[in-house]
Amino acid sequence: MAELTSRFDVHAATIRRDLKKLEEEGKVQRVHGGAVAVEEAATANANTSLNDPAARIGRAVAEVIADGETVFLGAGPLTRAVARSLSSHSRLTIVTNSLEVAYWVALHTSHTLIVTGGQASGRDLGLVGQLAKTAFSSLRADRVILELGGISAVGGLTDDSLPQAEIARTLLEIGSQVIVLVPAERVGRVAAAYIGPTSDADVIVTPREAPSSFLWDLSESGMRIVLA
Repeated sequence: MAELTSRFDVHAATIRRDLKKLEEEGKVQRVHGGAVAVEEAATANANTSLNDPAARIGRAVAEVIADGETVFLGAGPLTRAVARSLSSHSRLTIVTNSLEVAYWVALHTSHTLIVTGGQASGRDLGLVGQLAKTAFSSLRADRVILELGGISAVGGLTDDSLPQAEIARTLLEIGSQVIVLVPAERVGRVAAAYIGPTSDADVIVTPREAPSSFLWDLSESGMRIVLA
């Protein structure tokens, strides 16, 4: 703001009034201390989105999924990122117990969508309970993709939610390949609800910022690790 008043030799009130008008016209976006052109702001937002850990995980997982596959997506922000990255695929069948994943897939893709029944649980709106487990008993998937609250070479696969952990144990039996998504800060962590040993998962996908010492322990246990 000070630079603009000095450059054009006008009062700050005049600059603020002009910036407000330009913002109303969609030509600039107000920021602290001034404004940026809309094109510049859009580029910055796009770059931030591309570097977001969840978006990186979504793209990494999407690269290994082939057209025509049946994919199970569990609940959580990382699985939602995978769903977004699968929008350019074709002829997928998406099975999910996540209302948020189901909503996004139905709204933005032409994939075949199967939603399990069950009771909505937690902020991620994952469906749990006997209805969900009954649905899984009659389903099979090429890949099961789950977001977990913890993974440790010693503590195994764990989660903070007891109902979601129970669903995860059931899902380990229906997929040809199990892909576990774990936030960087949850690698090496042991959450409250035990799901199974790390050997129950085929691949772990986590951001490249995950602690190297814990990643080393997991790789020594024979787990395949993909850093996004």
